[in-house]
Amino acid sequence: MIDVSCILINYNSSHYTIPCVKSIIENTENTIVYEIIVVDNASTLEDYKILEKELSIFDTSLVKLIRSHMNIGFGGGNMLGVKKANKPTYYAFINNDTLMRSINTLLELKSFMELTPNAGIASPQMLDENKKFRVTIDHFSSPQREILRRPILEALFPSTYLNRKKRFRKPTAVHYVQGAFMFCDAEYFNQIGGFDTNLFLYYEESDVSRQLLKEYNKKTYIIPHLEYIHYKGGSTKKGIDLKIEQKLSLLYYIEKHYGWFSKTVLIVHFGIRYFFTALIKPKYWPLFYIFLLGAPMAKSLKYNQKLNEKF
Repeated sequence: MIDVSCILINYNSSHYTIPCVKSIIENTENTIVYEIIVVDNASTLEDYKILEKELSIFDTSLVKLIRSHMNIGFGGGNMLGVKKANKPTYYAFINNDTLMRSINTLLELKSFMELTPNAGIASPQMLDENKKFRVTIDHFSSPQREILRRPILEALFPSTYLNRKKRFRKPTAVHYVQGAFMFCDAEYFNQIGGFDTNLFLYYEESDVSRQLLKEYNKKTYIIPHLEYIHYKGGSTKKGIDLKIEQKLSLLYYIEKHYGWFSKTVLIVHFGIRYFFTALIKPKYWPLFYIFLLGAPMAKSLKYNQKLNEKF
């Protein structure tokens, strides 16, 4: 019986993935039964071969390497890992550009989940590469969050919209945590269908936390005495194409949870905002054009992926 299946995605970033795997192993004692599943999301053959060689030193019962013939995104890649998992009690979805900072993080998260019946997800506190505090929690996306913005909501409704920049001192229930490290109850994660693979790169973690809360009243917690380092952006650089992807994912999420009218309101809102933004910064015209088209999901990067012929 596996306690925890750690699932990582590699996309042309073996230089991050290899230290991440080693970090998990070095900081996990044999008091817990775990496995590490690395999903290569159609990286170049060169990057994959580096990964394959470096991970071959580990027993295959501990570290498994899977290669996808196409980049299937964050949710799709993680779900491929889930399919290969050995029926664990918990999943730990961990970004490959992270390093564990606390000894026995997996065991402590497991213990917290066992002692907290209403917990569906838990996460350590995120630090940046300089070991400085980094915002780890966020509020559920909603029309009011997008229009009024976070600082106003935090000021008006502090008990509902917790201060994201606060350094918590004890385990605290939050809306959701960053997808860089999510420790999930496998049973309930599977019951909600896991990650929504219609979302290619953004809002998957928010969607999962919302589904768990809505369907099973399972909450998401931040565990601040546990920490990990996240080299944010190590796997993904955000150009205009990713800004477009982010907004398409947001609008899909809004329609899923709030309906088509709320989505339409935000399309109009963003259309107006980015029209004036593009007048000052022309690089935003493609983003404005997406809203002019009605923000169709057909424009998602998901539908621009091609088979990796060098497999």
